[in-house]
Amino acid sequence: MKLVQANIYGGRLENPLMFFFSDQQPDIACFQEAISINGNGAIFKSIEGLQACWQKPTYLFHSAMFSFKFMTKEAHFGNAIISTLPFEKQETIFTNKAHKSGFDFDIDDYNVRNLQHVQVSLNGQSLHVLNHHGHHIPEHKNGDAGTLRQMKQITEYIKRLSGPIILTGDFNLTPDSKSLEQINNHLENLSIKYELRTTRTQLTRKIEVCDYIFVSKEIEVKSFTASNELVSDHKALVLEFDIN
Repeated sequence: MKLVQANIYGGRLENPLMFFFSDQQPDIACFQEAISINGNGAIFKSIEGLQACWQKPTYLFHSAMFSFKFMTKEAHFGNAIISTLPFEKQETIFTNKAHKSGFDFDIDDYNVRNLQHVQVSLNGQSLHVLNHHGHHIPEHKNGDAGTLRQMKQITEYIKRLSGPIILTGDFNLTPDSKSLEQINNHLENLSIKYELRTTRTQLTRKIEVCDYIFVSKEIEVKSFTASNELVSDHKALVLEFDIN
């Protein structure tokens, strides 16, 4: 099984995104900064347009954090999961604020945040896949009281699940932050285990690790890499795995 995690930068790099996912054909893909819109986005690739890259039927779950007017349409900005396996369960849990309609980028708080949870059947077991875009602090990625609260919320949610778990996302936190420690103590952090030096690309001056895939003990990791293909200001993370 292959899972790809990527903050897709609002779908700005349309052709590279299409080429990358047409080539990768992951069984599961987890996205942040994914925009759902009815029709062509014109200056960005919608998540529905990206879904068309798969060569077999897929299932899409999009969880909007806020919605805004785009030309004559309404665009929905948030997290998304695409899977070649049908969803047995899908749920959205807000970790900060609630969905905002009519979002105004000049006055509204961008830090509406949610956690996605889907459940799929694999090898006779229920696999839990979770996807999150972390709270953004412009000055640093060390976290604060708000990120600590949100990471505790996510950790407590995960503790209630049974069976294999994969948690993905752009967490906007450094590997050694107090906030991320909450999850590091419960799941294995592959970005730390595989000693990633950065999960950012040349489209930004930032060089930190802030994108992660976490796994429970039931997940057998076959390979884990940060792709050098330029699809965003974040690197895509590629996990090949099986279930013990």
